Amino acid sequence: MSTLVIVGAGPRATGLLERLVANAAELLPRDRPLHVHLVDPYPPGAGRVWRHAQSPLLRMNSMAEDVTMFTDAGSTIEGPVRPGPSLAEWAARMAEFAPYQPPEDPGVAAELAALAPTDFPTRRAQSAYLDWVFRRTLAERPDRLTVTVHRATVDSVTGTPDGPQQVRLATTTLLADQVVLTLGHLGSEPEPRDQAMADFAERHGLFHLPPAFTSDADLSGLAPGEPVIVRGFGLAFVDLMALLTEGRGGRFEQAGTGPAGAELVYRPSGREPVIHVGSRRGVPYRSKTGYRLQGPPAPLPRYFDAAAVDGLLSRPHPLEFRRDVWPLMAKEIGLGHYHELFHAHPARTTGSWAQFLTAYDQLDWYSPALARLLAAAVPDPADRLDFEALDRPLAGLEFDSSEQLQKHLRACIAEDADRRADPAHSADLGAFLALLSLFGQLPRLVASGRLGARSTATELDGWWTGFFNYLASGPPGFRLRQLLALAEAGVVRFLGADLRVTADEATGSFLATSPSVPGHQVRTSALIEAYLPRHATARTDSPVLRALHRAGELAEEVVTDSTGTHRSGLVAVDPADGRILDPSLGGRPHPRRRALGPYANGRAFAAFARPATNAPVFRQNDAAARAILRSLV
Repeated sequence: MSTLVIVGAGPRATGLLERLVANAAELLPRDRPLHVHLVDPYPPGAGRVWRHAQSPLLRMNSMAEDVTMFTDAGSTIEGPVRPGPSLAEWAARMAEFAPYQPPEDPGVAAELAALAPTDFPTRRAQSAYLDWVFRRTLAERPDRLTVTVHRATVDSVTGTPDGPQQVRLATTTLLADQVVLTLGHLGSEPEPRDQAMADFAERHGLFHLPPAFTSDADLSGLAPGEPVIVRGFGLAFVDLMALLTEGRGGRFEQAGTGPAGAELVYRPSGREPVIHVGSRRGVPYRSKTGYRLQGPPAPLPRYFDAAAVDGLLSRPHPLEFRRDVWPLMAKEIGLGHYHELFHAHPARTTGSWAQFLTAYDQLDWYSPALARLLAAAVPDPADRLDFEALDRPLAGLEFDSSEQLQKHLRACIAEDADRRADPAHSADLGAFLALLSLFGQLPRLVASGRLGARSTATELDGWWTGFFNYLASGPPGFRLRQLLALAEAGVVRFLGADLRVTADEATGSFLATSPSVPGHQVRTSALIEAYLPRHATARTDSPVLRALHRAGELAEEVVTDSTGTHRSGLVAVDPADGRILDPSLGGRPHPRRRALGPYANGRAFAAFARPATNAPVFRQNDAAARAILRSLV
């Protein structure tokens, strides 16, 4: 019998297990059974991030119809395609999908019964879906593939490359022919900046929350009415906002309707702190759209496809992301945007789509000729893509007072919420879908090693990652309505862009300033860093990764060239199938160890995906599963 140990039993492990089951008929010898050990202290299927045991206030930032764990006809994989329902389809017809087991939590059961395809589910609802996917995968496995679940933590993995691997748990050691680490999102010891703030807070008896997973954070140290500086305006902030307001007994009430939906007022409980929030941009992430495309899907990809990446990789000089790659990506996003505008809202365009596309094909994204084409074909500037204005909406703006900033930002947030709820602006969704399509080719480009160190650090891992999250990873629109209500109630105050937080030893307090309001200061005894921990291999909180790193059998990705050295903090793997690049083997892939997940250097492998997108995660899971099964012959 062959043995595989999968460390981590969340959605990434479930996806890999599903591919093992799918490929077993072809690749698992009938005379050599496979036993799989799944090891995770959290429930299998959901894992830590999606476990049921978290606040019902916390939501996904994807619509129910946009979440699937299954391959489909568009998946370009070597193994068999085995379709399955999206979260929305499963919730609508749960009893039809075996093995049927109603959710034990009546709140989750009620939510799933009423869930619309365009709703943004709670994370508890997603937990129920992932639990069902895991149970379905077990039910469909062949008899010669067995599974044991261990609710435990792996401390270390040892063993020679040509021999069994010893996987040590607290009370036992598992022997394995193959080991896969599917650890999900990981924490790290604080970075120097965060550690300095933590030390300052400890010296002065202040409240400080370093980067953390919000569902795990202890917020009890924040007193009612206490002012708190929150650095970060993304999804971590949205979760904190919910937990510190509704989570403390406040409530939102409808107060009439606006142009794009219900207007809200917030009724405080009196237990809320006063939240002063700012960030580099100074504005929240753009909210998700709440509608579908109004026209036909754009034919993606067209400009950033396999041939385009081939062309980039054939260039003799090292690549720079902003100079060489981004113009192709931007043009692809533009295609999605303008395709939807021409097809769904032709009255706001001039000429035909065919005429526009013929001209668009010939022009570079940043060329003056393209600007002239867009000005002629799309008369209203509000219908044109302007990435620079999107990226830094407060750039160059200064306000005479904090109150002027509050008024300006409330108007900006209301405008974004209205626009993202109005199908008349469905070109925004066309751009969003094109943005997601870029990840079909990005892993190959990253794996090529052709991007220079400086470009990888400041442009790929810096600007691009932040810009993508800002445009594509925002909250549901109703969260911005809630934010407006909280701002109107004085529970949330905006600090502005390019936020600077310093530790004032003289007064024993945190001090926040922003050039958006010159001379304005906010002084508090509490600071929250509202963003996820950045994975750093050398400081990881994963015992097994830490042990492998200290043994010199695992390394972080390092890019070195004439422009410098960039340490990404991500575990260096072969992106094709996740094999760990082992320094003790001269940097060659370890034949028995893999690492799959956001802490590895693929940069494009989410645990689940939108249907019909040929998601990179399904391709990598299938490749890894087939490689594992072949290695056991």
